[in-house]
Amino acid sequence: MELIEIFRALSNESRLQILQWLKEPDRHFTPHEGIDMNTTGVCVSQITDKLKMTQSTASQYLSILQRAGLITAERIGKYTYYKRDEEAIKKIATLFEKNI
Repeated sequence: MELIEIFRALSNESRLQILQWLKEPDRHFTPHEGIDMNTTGVCVSQITDKLKMTQSTASQYLSILQRAGLITAERIGKYTYYKRDEEAIKKIATLFEKNI
């Protein structure tokens, strides 16, 4: 877990927004085909629609968040679902406390 990668991922308003939405997915998204968003995550197409961006841009943002260790992805059929990695976020908070 690199602090620079984390800061880079958090340095964009849209990526921060994605993390905020994924914190409470039921509040911000409609379940995709009966998927439990709290367990499985939110479909990339729903995030793309909410961002009002192209899928390639949204996917790039999600990839940056994933490389920073802030979210995880799960592929089910032809869909990819993203959710926050709460354990990693807790570790990041501890890193901030110790290093900053």
